[in-house]
Amino acid sequence: MELKSHSLRKSPFNITSDPQIFFESASHKEALATLSYGIKEKKGIILITGEVGTGKTTLCKTLLNRMSSGVKTSLIMNPYFSEVQLLRAIVEDFGLQVKKKNRLNIINELNSFLVNISLEGGNAVLIIDEAQGLTNRQLEQIRLLSNLETSDEKLMQIVLVGQPELEVRLKKFSLRQIRQRIFVKYVIAPLREDEVRGYVEFRLQRAGETDITISSASFKLIYEFSQGIPRLVNMLCDRVLLLGFIKEKISFKEEDFRVCVEELQ
Repeated sequence: MELKSHSLRKSPFNITSDPQIFFESASHKEALATLSYGIKEKKGIILITGEVGTGKTTLCKTLLNRMSSGVKTSLIMNPYFSEVQLLRAIVEDFGLQVKKKNRLNIINELNSFLVNISLEGGNAVLIIDEAQGLTNRQLEQIRLLSNLETSDEKLMQIVLVGQPELEVRLKKFSLRQIRQRIFVKYVIAPLREDEVRGYVEFRLQRAGETDITISSASFKLIYEFSQGIPRLVNMLCDRVLLLGFIKEKISFKEEDFRVCVEELQ
């Protein structure tokens, strides 16, 4: 009903990860370029970090959508498994059916799969989101997977995506082996103040043609509240649209956003 009142096809500020409404800020463009380089050049382990709500999961899904047909992918969204369960999840997302579920057999099957891809001139990418949740033993398992290689290239590129505390953990002496295998890394930055307006207008446009207007002064308030974190921008703008539905209005000024900021704080 709220969507109908604003002539929108779908909610523009939904906090779910939708690659169809992925806004490429300067930082997100650089992150995608970094990922593309690391994968194409077969650098092994790639580390992408960013604060909560900066769009890491949407970045992962966007990357998957842009992969060429010659790249096989496995995406693990929540790696809260044992080491063997994690291995099983990885190979199953690659589309492999492994009969014997023990660690050695899974790795052997995965290695054969990756060698065949390499012989065909393809590539394989494993993306682990929420990687800050990996245990030390799981990180060691990831390091061992990064050892799967031919004489001149890595058979699988591994993308670890997580919150800043992941990079802090990787600086520990006990994790130095995996840290030394990370050759490509990037930190996703929040939206700049001058990008917030573009982000909001982009999301509205992607949701459908609309007569919604937002005063210029409102965007400064949106930035001050969100500090450029896309998820917080979405929360505030979604609340303002709800206010507009209740009050039957499609034009929003700074005072409308201020009321919603007070509700959210």
